[in-house]
Amino acid sequence: MTRKLEAARKTLPALLLAGLLLIPPACAGDADTEVKAGDLIFQSLNTSQSLALRIATGSEYTHCGIILEKDGKLQVLEAIGPVTWTPLADWIARGEKGHYVLMRLKDAGALTPEALAAMLNDVATFAGKPYDFLFQWSDDKIYCSELVWKLYQRNTGLELGPLRRIADYNLDSEEVLRIAHQRYGTDIPLDEKATAPSDIMASDLLEVVAKK
Repeated sequence: MTRKLEAARKTLPALLLAGLLLIPPACAGDADTEVKAGDLIFQSLNTSQSLALRIATGSEYTHCGIILEKDGKLQVLEAIGPVTWTPLADWIARGEKGHYVLMRLKDAGALTPEALAAMLNDVATFAGKPYDFLFQWSDDKIYCSELVWKLYQRNTGLELGPLRRIADYNLDSEEVLRIAHQRYGTDIPLDEKATAPSDIMASDLLEVVAKK
């Protein structure tokens, strides 16, 4: 009996740890929230571009991705270099202090199984495309919020916020102008269509379902 009790004491911590690892990371801030395909997730990154985007958009959220099923698991599809899949836990850990906001369509019926299947088929259009440091509205290269906006618009007909122009953002600060001039020289394409993570977050079609 003593040996059995001792073995149980040694086994229990391992079992508890295994159980904790089964809890979806994005539910850590809200135990009642289940991550679903089609959810959008937002974070801020500690990069020079992220700092410039915070100033230009007036928002701390500078990166986003869409959660879809890949190989039987929900993962984040994102444009952060080449368009790629990232495990949810890894995606969250990369953000500043692990902070994120999870958002979802208010009208769940708008995201049908057919629409989700179409999104997954459309991933092939973007997979592996290089990151677009010039923020151009073409499919040759892609940036994060552009990827999310296009996947939704093309496969559900929903526009997650109106498109803006580069000129609509705050381009007055020294940090923003420094990066803009590095990339464009003196010819900044002010009329180029654009969308930022903060623009998508402001869409009245979405609601926050978890935040950490």
